Amino acid sequence: MSSETQLSLFDDSTLNQRELIPTDAKIAIAPGTYSDMTELAQHCNRCHRCGLGDTRTHAVVGRGNLKAPIMVIGEAPGQNEDETGLPFVGRSGQLLEKILASVNLTTEDDVYIANINKCRPPDNRVPTPVEVTACLPYLLEQIRLVDPKIILLTGATAVKGITGDKRGITKIRGQWLEWEGRLCMPIFHPSYLLRNPSKERGAPKWLMWQDIQAVRAKLDEIKNNS
Repeated sequence: MSSETQLSLFDDSTLNQRELIPTDAKIAIAPGTYSDMTELAQHCNRCHRCGLGDTRTHAVVGRGNLKAPIMVIGEAPGQNEDETGLPFVGRSGQLLEKILASVNLTTEDDVYIANINKCRPPDNRVPTPVEVTACLPYLLEQIRLVDPKIILLTGATAVKGITGDKRGITKIRGQWLEWEGRLCMPIFHPSYLLRNPSKERGAPKWLMWQDIQAVRAKLDEIKNNS
């Protein structure tokens, strides 16, 4: 064995670079960096790629079936999520569960839930572009690990973060978009539905019912054709 080969066996530069990921947003998170969600969560929980890591209680990574055919992506954690370390557990999360259940979808079997940002922005403000850019690579790794057939993008921040589409959610909700070979549908964020409780025809809740039925139908179509 040559001396160069022997030295290469002890070259831990790649490992060290990987361990620096949570410390600097300039360090890329390449596809395949994490072998499972546990590894990813460990980095998220000690991450300071942006300033949100300084004020969080918990990083909010995700919950649900790790091999779900549907992935729901939100904006960022709120207070309840920051306290529990789980996404969509407050009133918005309760409504989301009801919406999913209305078409026989559950987080136990069919859905994995995550956010664009893993840490709560102060005062529940919208994450800044810098914060989204710093955290987005974690989400892209989550999508790779779960490998969903359908992605539901709740609200404008999720839509813009994943697809780059800057149109308002009211203009593109309910439309099927293709991104990286996956089907994505922008939908209203549950918090928006809570602020607009009317169920009259054309109201946000009525439109959400149309959208979730379309999602159920598309999932059934995919399963039947597989």
